Amino acid sequence: MSHIAFIGLGNMGGPMAENLLKNGHKVWVFDLVPEAVKTLVDAGAKEASSAIEAVQHAEVVISMLPAAPHVKALYLGDEGIIAAAKENALMIDSSTIDATTAKIIGEAVETSGRRFVDAPVSGGTAGAKAGTLTFIMGGTEDAVAAAKPVLKAMGKNIFHAGGIGAGQVAKICNNMLLAVLMTGTSEALQMAIDNGLDPKVMSDIMLNSSGCNWTLQKYNPCPNVMEGVPSSNDYQGGFMVKLMNKDLNLAMETAAKSVSATPMAAVAQSLYRQHERNDNAERDFSSIFSLFQQ
Repeated sequence: MSHIAFIGLGNMGGPMAENLLKNGHKVWVFDLVPEAVKTLVDAGAKEASSAIEAVQHAEVVISMLPAAPHVKALYLGDEGIIAAAKENALMIDSSTIDATTAKIIGEAVETSGRRFVDAPVSGGTAGAKAGTLTFIMGGTEDAVAAAKPVLKAMGKNIFHAGGIGAGQVAKICNNMLLAVLMTGTSEALQMAIDNGLDPKVMSDIMLNSSGCNWTLQKYNPCPNVMEGVPSSNDYQGGFMVKLMNKDLNLAMETAAKSVSATPMAAVAQSLYRQHERNDNAERDFSSIFSLFQQ
């Protein structure tokens, strides 16, 4: 059992922190939204009045924040948490940010004598609630080994991609492909519908043919084809369009730095930008299907 500080209790962070509690860890929580904190306190967590208070006695610090500026402020700001943490604390950032920022923060943490792992996740809110997330880690062998027992309380698959920042690169490569798969699957299903085919039958055909992919297996974008997914709940819940656009922006920035050719991702990014501009920012990313219905 570890003493853990968890900072950032949003749609992903809240369920992740709750799974730590369920696995017997002592968890101190902090978030700017009082209702999010109360939910965790009701589940058995201890409330901290600030991020600094949360980390002071923690062996492990986990952050799950929306974007790089929030992570920078938490670790490197005027009231940054690095100096407030225990001398040998392990600091794990599970936010999805650019690799450069992860490296800057990781260097600052390790220079202070503490350990750092960037560990972005895949699996969405359903995976966060079920404790089946995939963690993709970047860090030293020592830091990664220390992080694994804690992450196993929240996830099913745990990978070590390389040094600090590698977790972020692997995550955005994965999400870039996910955007391409979701747009392509939506396009194919709508063409089938336009030609009189039942989308459920078409999905079953592709599931057992060369077009099979994760979106068909776990996250069908066509309404009423699959139960328990956002497309069958008016695209509510799940992974929002604005967040997919954030990840696609990160992917394209990374591609520019490495001079990587990403023409399919560029098209997917254009489609998701158009979709967000059509008042879909808060809907699940599988709602891109509706763009092809127009």
